[in-house]
Order: sequence, then structure tokens, then C-alpha cells
Amino acid sequence: MTADAGIVAPLAEAPSLPATLHMGAVRLRVRDAARSIAFYTGTVGLTLLGRTAEGIVRLGAGDEVVVELEEAPEARPRPRGTTGLFHVAILVPDRPSLAVVLNRLIAQGVRIGASDHLVSEALYFDDPDGNGIEIYRDRPADEWNWDGRTVEMATYPLDLRGLLADLPATATVGTPMPAGTRVGHVHLQVGEIARARHFYVDLLGFELTTDRYPGALFVSAGHYHHHLGLNIWQSRGGGPAPAGSVGLVHFEVVLPDATAVEALRARILAAGESVVPVEGGFAIADPWGTRLHVLSRV
Repeated sequence: MTADAGIVAPLAEAPSLPATLHMGAVRLRVRDAARSIAFYTGTVGLTLLGRTAEGIVRLGAGDEVVVELEEAPEARPRPRGTTGLFHVAILVPDRPSLAVVLNRLIAQGVRIGASDHLVSEALYFDDPDGNGIEIYRDRPADEWNWDGRTVEMATYPLDLRGLLADLPATATVGTPMPAGTRVGHVHLQVGEIARARHFYVDLLGFELTTDRYPGALFVSAGHYHHHLGLNIWQSRGGGPAPAGSVGLVHFEVVLPDATAVEALRARILAAGESVVPVEGGFAIADPWGTRLHVLSRV
């Protein structure tokens, strides 16, 4: 990978990723597993699905793992200005499900942000270790406005009263997130936009869906509004946090089958990048050391 004055040369014949790509679980390093389990079940609304033999805590909805927790009591906070997680975005299946979350956050006095992004409606807050969380619902895809390959997104105030009007009559503060809830996208802090575009678009094959937010790119597969956000709002020129810091351990990108995984692995290796085998696929790190696991469940 070469760069000249911040410009990285694109690869020839950049591929497209399969349209059926989706995001898998996000693993976070936290200081206190019990505290985080209480938060992700009692405040976020996920269900404790169990622990792995290695002690990784799995939380999700239905049988879908959404968040994994790796406990590290001595972990230090991620220094401001470093690269890594901006937020993990949990997609709920409909507006009433989002209203349930909002009702719970209000009842618990959680400090939140709330935005209407035209393609979606979103709530924002942090977990006990400062990891950013977005919980959102998508508007129907036929309501998204596209200008060629660019989707229209914005950040407007969300009508919270209107959202609460969709709260189901049977919902309680303890109503969990429903089956169908999953990771919709992951938003990362990167050090440089050109290098991020080279890695995620030219090398991996995500398609750019908008670069109209200053200091950010949004990319996806299959004409989704975005599977990844990439910004330099607080991390311009930054590097990775010290090893073992609180925050993102890795996130999963799930492809439809092993053939798709192997095709992407071959392209990455041909470009001179390295990968590490993991169960079901491989792991690769972006230019700032942020790790993603490319997997197939088939």
C-alpha cells in the first residue's frame, strides 16, 4: 500500500461484495463483566445467551448473537483521539421496538442523543465503559432517496413524542429486544479518510454510499444505506489505542458462503495484505489495527 500526500492509489477492478452480506457480532473489551451484563440486559434489552469455553459473554436476541463481552479488569480507557469504535449500531425490526427501548431509557434516566437520519431513526448513548451504542430502526427501503449510488442521509432532531406514540400497550420497562434484532452497522474512528476508503472500498469491496458528511464515509453492500461508517471527527491523524485498552476487540462481516469468503481472501492476499485464519473464515486488520472477522455461517 503506497500513499502520496495522503492519496492512496485504488486497486484495479475493485470487486463488489455479495449483496446478502450482513454484520455479525461485535466483541467489546470491558472492565467488569457483571456490570456490563446488567447494562446490556437491563438497559439495552438484550438477552444473556451464555458464555464460551474461553469466558466470552454472549448477548443477543432470539438466537442471534449481537454483542460479545471480553472481561479485562486491568484494561485502561481508550485515549481520546485514537482510532477504534465510534459506536456499534443495533438494528431493531420495527418502530414499536425502538419505542420500547426509548421508554426504558427514559425510565432509567439514561442520557441519550436522538436523530432522524431520513433512512432511519436512531437513539445514542454509551455503555458503562464509554463504548458508543446506537439503537435504530430503518425506514422502508423504498423510502430511501438515492442519487445514483449516493443515498440521502441527514441528521435532524428525532420526534421522541411521536416515537413514544408507537409504544405497544403491552410493553413494560423490562420488555426485551425481539427476535430479528441484530447488528445493523458498525461506525469506526479512523485516522485518514483516503486510506480508509482504499482499505474498505478498493481492497475489501464495500461500495461507497455517501461521502457528503464532512470528515466521514459511509459504505455498504447490496444497496444498504451503510454497513460501516468511517470518520475522522475525533481521530484525524490518530493511531490505535494501547494494546488491551477498553473498546472494540473485533467485529464480524458475514458472507453468504465459504466460496465468497475464499474469493475475498484470495484477493486480499494477491494485493499483498495478510490475513489470519479464524473459525469460519479469516481476520484482517485495517491500517489502524482495527480487526474484522470475515466469516461464513454455512
